[in-house]
Formats: sequence, C-alpha cells, structure tokens
Amino acid sequence: MTDAQPTLISSLSEAEIAEIRAEVSHYEYPQAASIEALKVVQKYRGWVSDESLRAVAKLLEMSAEQLDGVATFYSLIFRRPVGENMLMLCDGISCWMLGCEQVKARIQERLGIDYGETSPDNKFTLLPVTCQGACDRAPVLLKNMQLYTHLSAAGIDALLADTAAEQNS
Repeated sequence: MTDAQPTLISSLSEAEIAEIRAEVSHYEYPQAASIEALKVVQKYRGWVSDESLRAVAKLLEMSAEQLDGVATFYSLIFRRPVGENMLMLCDGISCWMLGCEQVKARIQERLGIDYGETSPDNKFTLLPVTCQGACDRAPVLLKNMQLYTHLSAAGIDALLADTAAEQNS
C-alpha cells in the first residue's frame, strides 16, 4: 500500500475502495476508470465532495484537478449535496416547444425551488438537462433516472404525490 492509504480509508469507505478497485481492474490505466469511480462514490454518498474527489484521484493516480475536470464535465456527477429525489427536466427544443416551462413553473410552485436548488426538506433537487432522446413524448423529466413523459402541471402533481406515498410506505 502507498502512504496515501490512511487518507483513503478516512475519506472513502472500504466498500467504496473495493468497488473502485474492481472498476480499475477493467482498464489498462487507472485514470480510465474515473467516471465509474465517481459514480461509485455518488452511489454511496449521493454526491462527490472535494475530500472524496481527492481520495479517488489518489486511488486513480491522477491529480484532483484532472478528476474534477472529468466530474464537472458530466452533468450527472453531482459536486454538491442534492436532494433525495433528483428531478431533471429536459429543456431541449422539443420539450421547450411542448411546455417544459409550464412544467417547471408547476415544480417551482409546488416545491419552491428553481434550477440548481434543493427543497428545504432536502427531498428534491431540480436540474435542467439537455435532450433525453424522447422528443416524441415531450416534455420529459427524469426522476431518479426514471423517465416521465408527456408531462403537464397535473402530471407533476401526480408525480409528487406518488413520490410522497413511496417515501411514506
């Protein structure tokens, strides 16, 4: 083990380290596993903190700056805390033309948040995303990576009610 091992153990769990090493084993160079390694941390923590990023960078034998460049390039790697439920609203041209602004307005009205914000109860974070390839079913939204299509204000009300019911069961 390297001198970085105590830092890694204190910054990442043993399970995270094991999963990251398993990902690294698939590649000739450790840096090639950077996206997968970041996904591992996010799976356990919900987001990737600076401390976690530095630990992963050491594990991948790259600088924290290089890994941060990867993390910030990909919109589904979260570099700050997010809510329990990610609402990712497509704002591509088809979704825009078919009412994503009305859907966004309903989310704002119901949750009191705008793009990039998390609800006060930490249940929801709203983010814009580019085209999801479902233009024929616009407007669309990803909730925790599940696609919802043909959305309307009523559809948002139902989605939020279903989410509340899931969390109360």
